[in-house]
Amino acid sequence: MPRLEQLALDPRVTVRGGGPPDPDGKTVVYWMQRAQRALDNPALDVAIEAGNLLGKPVVTFLGVMPFYPNANLRAYAFLAQGIPDIASGLERRGVGFVLRPWPNHHLANFCEEVRPSIVIGDENPLRETERWRQVAAERLRAPLWTVDADVIVPAKLLLKEQYAARTIRPRIHAHLGEFLKPCANPKARFAWRPPSDMCSFPPDAEFISGLPIDRSVSAVTTFPGGTAEALRILKRFVNERLTGYALRRNKPHLAGTSHLSPYLHFGHIGPLTVALAVRDADAPDDDRDAFLEEMIVRRELAINFVRFNLHYDTIESAEPWARKTLAKHARDEREYIYSERQLEHAETHDPLWNAAQQQMICGGWMHGYMRMYWAKKILEWTRSAADAYAIAVRLNDRYELDGRDPNGYAGIAWAIAGKHDRPWFERPVFGTIRYMSYASTSKKFDTGAYIARVAALTGSDCRAGLRTD
Repeated sequence: MPRLEQLALDPRVTVRGGGPPDPDGKTVVYWMQRAQRALDNPALDVAIEAGNLLGKPVVTFLGVMPFYPNANLRAYAFLAQGIPDIASGLERRGVGFVLRPWPNHHLANFCEEVRPSIVIGDENPLRETERWRQVAAERLRAPLWTVDADVIVPAKLLLKEQYAARTIRPRIHAHLGEFLKPCANPKARFAWRPPSDMCSFPPDAEFISGLPIDRSVSAVTTFPGGTAEALRILKRFVNERLTGYALRRNKPHLAGTSHLSPYLHFGHIGPLTVALAVRDADAPDDDRDAFLEEMIVRRELAINFVRFNLHYDTIESAEPWARKTLAKHARDEREYIYSERQLEHAETHDPLWNAAQQQMICGGWMHGYMRMYWAKKILEWTRSAADAYAIAVRLNDRYELDGRDPNGYAGIAWAIAGKHDRPWFERPVFGTIRYMSYASTSKKFDTGAYIARVAALTGSDCRAGLRTD
């Protein structure tokens, strides 16, 4: 199959389980995980193209497991809200859809039922999900390919961990002409007809009621999940907020950002959809360039960090200069020391930090500029950089809808461990890690307006779902 072999040569494709497709296979299985959408999904496109070449129908399998580290009801509810859009989108493309939550969520068992010629999955560089792909490649009888569906430039083309934005930027830009173009979104030519006795849950949110998940963090209404909602938010951002973005993006008291990070994290919208909409928008060049720098260069720098640095969620990810300066100042006296519980409950002396924490607890999202301040103060108020890093990861992953994500880990690494940054002026506790203070931050935006905005949005009962242990 020369054309199928050509498909495997696409830089976005990684052949994990080799060998030719099973000629006696009945279907092509798309194993959906990170890219939870039917629109502009390169992994789904590869699966459909493979099915059309092989003369096989395509079925998407989504298995939902309840034990993902730090995930809870907030994350699972958002995931579930996106499933109706997935189902309807797949139907329009002629692709079947089988949803199975725990304990029937195993890909290998499903493949035994349907006997695929080949299995196509999407990439996810995080430790746990990478292990799932490795195990699947060993257990499946059919070949397994995975496709880098949630970046513009395939991560493997960058070869190694990049030191900073300035080193990855020219490498990214060198490939944009090849990859920053619309997806084909082909349709399957052969209809999937499931066996009459096949088990599949309906595409609604009810299945999460039976999952043994952490329910101590409530779902939020601030961000309804799903591709349709993501596209609505994108359209509103491009029409109403993109002009002036370069000036407003670092002013948390204003509604200046896209609010798309939860949808990008769950794959309800893809980076290509967002980048093309902004690139082609009727907005000033400075604003479009500022957004695309963050959307492509900075986001893919974070993915590169997680892909190539095994210690991405610990202080061990720091560069040698940062480890050295933090060690030198490890015994410096802290003016304030807070426990993790005090931090979680926003019980510090700093009203700006407390507002940021409450924004995350209540709304499942925190403004990007405040995330920097938030993490740096955790370093200042805990007993060690290692403790600060671990606490920041746990809180971020527990409450943020876009937690458990390369962007979050890279942001914490930048704030606490100097990742992708450079040494600054030396000072207590931080050493030469970049410092942020309430006073300096207050000069950059209206902190009082931000605190009031958060208070108005969250209300007095927003911490009801907090742990009490």
